[in-house]
Amino acid sequence: MFLGIDLGTSSIKAIVIDDDGNNIFESNQVLSISYPKPLWAEQDPFEWVEAAECAILKIPKKIRATLKGMGLSGQMHGAVLIDKQDKPIRPAILWNDGRSYQECSELEEMNPNLVDIIGHQIMPGFTSPKIAWIKKYERRNFSSIHKILLPKDFLRLKWCGDYATDTSDASGTMWLNIRERKWSQLALDASEISIEQLPELFEGQQITGSITKSVSEKLGIPIIPIIAGAGDQAAGAIGSSVISPKDASLALGTSGVIFIVTDGFLPNPLQGTHAFCHSIPSTWHQMAVILSAASAVDWCANLTGYDAPSDAYDDAERKGSSEKVMFLPYLSGERTPHNNPHASGMLYGLRSSTDRATIIHAALEGVAFALTDGYKALINAGGQCDSISVIGGGSRSTYWGKIIANCLNKTLIYKNDSKCGPAKGAAELARCGIMGINILENLPESPIVRVIEPEKNYTEYYQNKISEWRKLYQNTREFNQR
Repeated sequence: MFLGIDLGTSSIKAIVIDDDGNNIFESNQVLSISYPKPLWAEQDPFEWVEAAECAILKIPKKIRATLKGMGLSGQMHGAVLIDKQDKPIRPAILWNDGRSYQECSELEEMNPNLVDIIGHQIMPGFTSPKIAWIKKYERRNFSSIHKILLPKDFLRLKWCGDYATDTSDASGTMWLNIRERKWSQLALDASEISIEQLPELFEGQQITGSITKSVSEKLGIPIIPIIAGAGDQAAGAIGSSVISPKDASLALGTSGVIFIVTDGFLPNPLQGTHAFCHSIPSTWHQMAVILSAASAVDWCANLTGYDAPSDAYDDAERKGSSEKVMFLPYLSGERTPHNNPHASGMLYGLRSSTDRATIIHAALEGVAFALTDGYKALINAGGQCDSISVIGGGSRSTYWGKIIANCLNKTLIYKNDSKCGPAKGAAELARCGIMGINILENLPESPIVRVIEPEKNYTEYYQNKISEWRKLYQNTREFNQR
């Protein structure tokens, strides 16, 4: 049995698989997020540990006793600053925190060659600009930094005592030479930090250490090895068997991510895409990221008084139209293709006759339109795919899938484990790494539960509507900068 842990933004997920990759047990634990100031987003790293351990303890004792190894996945880009006592210096700054937009401009101006190494524009969601902000506004905290860890790697530190990370997660720090899969001295110098302050780099299936005896006793599991794991998007791709060039996935969670596997480094920094290391050696991937996806729909559902998001989805399907209402889903700024932390959400075209189902329908379309912008940026950089596997909580809605398939003009594939995503991928990396088997040859294909094909009439309809929708952002952009 192998355990996968995914440290998400809103919850921790745990999954146990057997030696053949079959799902045995799943659990989760909710997390809270703090927004102390506009553009800020933080979490308490100790809450991650507590929630992860609660999720593990929900697994039946008999199953826990048979575990052979563990894999970790997690939200990317977060800055977890550790002192010499291995304690967090301050709350973790998250991937959707936009406070460091000014530092991004300064880094870009002073280090014009960085983009060629890191493969994307310098963005406030990434780790490096967060450290630049700390250096400017929290000088004492900056001088106290012993190690800088990514979120999932704080769990590793607490359970194993190791400073380690993997190349896929490290790709989102802005300190990795992504083509060469190693830390970049030029990027480190730009942040005025040393390589000794960063964790050791591993490929996803490599073992980084073993849990301590005290953790073993506390959690009721054997002293098992932990593999390096992956950032949430690469792990989600592994969980959906998106591992070979031209394979693609769409993650519909808090954020929305289109992920295309490539056999080389294919950046497109001008359109806000990412070109990162995959969690498989000698493999890379492209990513287009919108910062609010299912979370934007949930926000609209809460705003309009729905008791549960599922009720809102059902209502929107019955409505079948957003009439002339349009929605910009930029509730936390936007990454691809705008790279604009000041971009804001907007509902346009409201009338006295507009009901809440219409608003939810507009939200489903608005997120689909934003994903379409991101997908086009990947294709412009040389990405290729024939179909897209859908994962994440938003994958539960078939109706939303139809809208997205028609906007992208691509076939969407839904698999049996679509909502397990990153946790399943982390478990698979552990299974293959610890058993010493080739993941490319031994990753089980999850059963396909449904396929959504684009419909010609609707693809043409949405092409025209997306053109109008794009004008909404362009014509109001100046207001967001004030």
